[in-house]
Amino acid sequence: MAETIPAAGATTEGAIQVGQPRDARVSAPASYDVADFPVPHGREEEWRFTPLERLRGLHDGTAVATGGVKVEVSAPEGVTVETVGRDDARVGKAGKPVDRVAAQAYSSFEKAGVVSVPKDAVLSEPVRISVHGQGGVAFGHQVIEVGAFAEAVVVIDHTGDATLAANVEYLIGDGAKLTVVSVQDWDDTAVHAAQHTALVGRDATFKSVVVTFGGDVVRLHPRVVYGAPGGEAELYGLYFTDEGQHQEHRLFIDHDTPHCRSNVAYKGALQGRDAHAVWIGDVLIRAEAEGTDTYELNRNLVLTDGARVDSVPNLEIETGEIVGAGHASATGRFEDEQLFYLMARGIPADEARRLVVRGFFAELIQQIGVADLQERLLEKIDAELEASVV
Repeated sequence: MAETIPAAGATTEGAIQVGQPRDARVSAPASYDVADFPVPHGREEEWRFTPLERLRGLHDGTAVATGGVKVEVSAPEGVTVETVGRDDARVGKAGKPVDRVAAQAYSSFEKAGVVSVPKDAVLSEPVRISVHGQGGVAFGHQVIEVGAFAEAVVVIDHTGDATLAANVEYLIGDGAKLTVVSVQDWDDTAVHAAQHTALVGRDATFKSVVVTFGGDVVRLHPRVVYGAPGGEAELYGLYFTDEGQHQEHRLFIDHDTPHCRSNVAYKGALQGRDAHAVWIGDVLIRAEAEGTDTYELNRNLVLTDGARVDSVPNLEIETGEIVGAGHASATGRFEDEQLFYLMARGIPADEARRLVVRGFFAELIQQIGVADLQERLLEKIDAELEASVV
């Protein structure tokens, strides 16, 4: 049985109806079975911005695993790294796939990677997971499990070339703190579609930083659900969309538990003809989620003509007993006045442009907290800007 969501302020009595998905933003209820999802045609709400013809069959079942990705894990002492089958109890624990690609990935992976941080452990170094595409189609599944009151930083770094569909699960124990940095630094020909699902425990803290630079098409679906009161989630993201690239980030935070908090801040820069960035921010505060505090923000900086941004923040509130809720979205062009101000003080035009864009991204890069990675990303931004100078 599926359920419908009543409109904000409406009574929940009698709201359950057969045949309708609980989340009104998706066309089918969540499921592990790919057969439960119709093949998308681009008219569905969750697919209307995605260039389906460029997904290479990940959405319609024609993609068959012909290649692979090489996964390497570097972890501090005390962290357990395993390869398990789909019958492992931790696989699928965070939540079900919510679209056909995620369900296809779940149905098609052979072995899942599991990284476990034991209870009370405080890691002095990040766990680093390298995912390097070696061509062809691949399906993957990764679980990050952090025990109660443990603290960890995990970096997932995607490079190389692949057509990859994957699910990533984060299981954050009571009182634990997990920071995940997911970097999409693919070759220009790669296609990457993934669902990231975090299950946040009682009084636990989850911070996600998503960084997207490379790839022909990248479509990421970060989701947060709360397992008990007191959970906090911070979702940060930055993306630099170049000529011909499609980069799509679709977030959903499900506040179905009292006294939880969430904060979202994503920023993007675009340059070049047919550069297309999509940001969808969905926050649902259910009737039982009293004491919720949430805010989401998206900012986009358009550097050249020919680029396109679709930014859609959505906030649905079913209870008036909240601490606060809000959202904001803005897209603007590179301001000539800023450039003129810096040039008038003797700074060359290309250097002034670099400083403005670096400043735009600075607060998000600081959230990463891994010095070598922060420096690498700043160098990547500089390289993107230099390539655009004619």
